[in-house]
Amino acid sequence: MSTVLLSVGDASGDVYAGDFVRELRSLRPETCFLGMGGAEMEKAGVELVADQRELAAGGLFELLPDLHRIVRAWRRMVSALRARRPDLVVLVDSSGFNIPFARRARRRGIPTLYYVSPQVWGWRTRRIRKIARWVDRLAVIFPFEPAVYADTSLPVEFVGHPLVERLRACASTLDRAAARRLLGLEAGAPIVALLPGSRRLEMRHFLPLQLETARALHARDSRIHFVLPRAPSVDAAMIDARIRRAALPAGLRLEVLEGRAHEVLSAADVALVKPGTSTLEAALLGCPLVVAARANWFTVALLRRLVRVHFIAMPNLIAGASVVPEFVQEDADPARIAEALHALLDGPARLRQLEQLAVVRDRLSQGGAARRAAEIAAEMIGARISG
Repeated sequence: MSTVLLSVGDASGDVYAGDFVRELRSLRPETCFLGMGGAEMEKAGVELVADQRELAAGGLFELLPDLHRIVRAWRRMVSALRARRPDLVVLVDSSGFNIPFARRARRRGIPTLYYVSPQVWGWRTRRIRKIARWVDRLAVIFPFEPAVYADTSLPVEFVGHPLVERLRACASTLDRAAARRLLGLEAGAPIVALLPGSRRLEMRHFLPLQLETARALHARDSRIHFVLPRAPSVDAAMIDARIRRAALPAGLRLEVLEGRAHEVLSAADVALVKPGTSTLEAALLGCPLVVAARANWFTVALLRRLVRVHFIAMPNLIAGASVVPEFVQEDADPARIAEALHALLDGPARLRQLEQLAVVRDRLSQGGAARRAAEIAAEMIGARISG
C-alpha cells in the first residue's frame, strides 16, 4: 500500500485536494491518504493530522496572533512526515507553510508534487528558485505559469484550473432563478453577494469594508438584498459580531448563509469579492464582480515594493487587462465601490464585463485538472515504488 501526505492550508485548496484525492484513488485504490486539510478532504477519506483552519490567517504582520496555531500544525505535519514515511508529498498552494515543508520532504528523500503553484509570479520571485530546488514536479492551474519557471529545470505542466469542471456543472444545472428558489431568495429583488473570505484576518479587514459598502449601496437602492455565504473555516459568531458592530440600517436586508458560495454567486446579480479564488469563482459562474481590499498599512507598504504585477484580481491577471474594477487600500472607499457595483446591476457596464468574463473562462482550458494532477502523482508513486 502506498501513502500520500497532503499539505493544504486554506478552504479553496481543501476543495481542490478533495477532488484530487478522489481521482488518485480511482487510479491507485490501495493508496492511503493523510495530511493537513479540511472538511472536503475528510469527506474524500483523508486522515487529518492537522486542521487547515489553524492556517486560516494571512498577511505578514497580521499572522503573529495566529503563530502558535501555525507552529502546532507544522509540528504535527513534520511528525507525520517522519513517522509515516509517505511515498509522495502533495502540496497545495499556501507557500509560507508548504515551501519550507517541501524542503523537509527533500531532506528525507521523499518526492514532492506541488499542485496549485504559489503566486510567486506576483511577488517573492526569489521563491521560484526554492521551489525548483525542493520540488520534483509542479502542476500549475494558470496558462501563463509554465513560462514563470522556464529558466529552471523543474518539470512544469499546465493542468487547467480545478474550478472549471466543478463550476461548469453548477452553471449548467443552476440558473439564476433556480438558485434563488434553492436558497429561498426573492425572485425579483436585486441581489448583491458579499464574499469577504475564509480566514480570520479577512473577517477583520474585508468584512467591515463590505458592510460599509452595503450601507452605501442600500442608500442608493433600498430594494437590494445582500447575501453573505459564510466559509466553513470562519466562526458564525465572528461574522455576527462584525455585523452588530456595523450597526447597519434597520431596512437593510442581509442574509448570512452557511457555505453555498457557488449557489449564492449563481443567484446574485453582482458580487463584492475580496482578492483571491472567489474572484475566479464569480467569473466562472458568470457573475459580474467588483474586487475591494484593505490590509495592514505596513504589509501594504512592503508589498508595494515587492509586487511585480499590475492587478490583484484573478480575472484581470488572466486577461492581462482591467476586466474587473479593483479598489485597493486608500482607493477602497465604500461610496466608490457602491457606485461600481450599482453600475453592474444593469446596463452597458454589466454587458461589457460579462463578455470579458467569457474570454477569461475560455483561457482556463476545458477542465480535468484534478484528473491530470492525479495522473502525475500516480506516475511519481509508481516510479518510487518500482525504483
